[in-house]
Amino acid sequence: MSTEFKLIVGLGNPGSEHILTRHNAGFWFLDNLAEKLSLNFISDKKFQSELCRYQNGNIDCWLCKPQTYMNDSGTAVQSLINYYKIPINQTLIIHDEIDLDAGNLRFKIGGGHGGNNGVKDIIEKVGNQNFNRLRIGIGHPGSADKVVSYVLSKPNSNDKENILDGINKIIDEHENFFKGQIRDLMNQNNRRNKLD
Repeated sequence: MSTEFKLIVGLGNPGSEHILTRHNAGFWFLDNLAEKLSLNFISDKKFQSELCRYQNGNIDCWLCKPQTYMNDSGTAVQSLINYYKIPINQTLIIHDEIDLDAGNLRFKIGGGHGGNNGVKDIIEKVGNQNFNRLRIGIGHPGSADKVVSYVLSKPNSNDKENILDGINKIIDEHENFFKGQIRDLMNQNNRRNKLD
């Protein structure tokens, strides 16, 4: 059973100094997806976001990069959901995940914030944690006291390549992705990786 997405939000921090950092993996995903679909993000002050819209057949989905900084991501998500009356189960949040190896992507529905302040803020402001999440593995620095500086720094070339490779494997199947068939795509890619 899959549900078509109406809103896909990539989490990150605005500003050129943050573009290439691990914490912006959610932005990386949406930027690559928009490029694949020949879409352009436009700044929208009303929703404090950069937005674009993908429409193709039955697919009608907003892509959103909040410009409020990670810790205040819920402001943009809440306003979009309320304005466009988007059901929580048709919302996907894409974010970095330190508990997964670089380039390892995992899909889940609901649950806690797992220490991600962007996800935490969305749960608090939307008042519901039952949204879809696509977690992009960025690796772990090894100790908790290094996490903040680690996520706000740029990955090495090998990790960056792995992250982008994981992202693009999903984007290459974007039609099924928009239809909410992420779990199937993950399973296919995991099987493919084991065979490689």
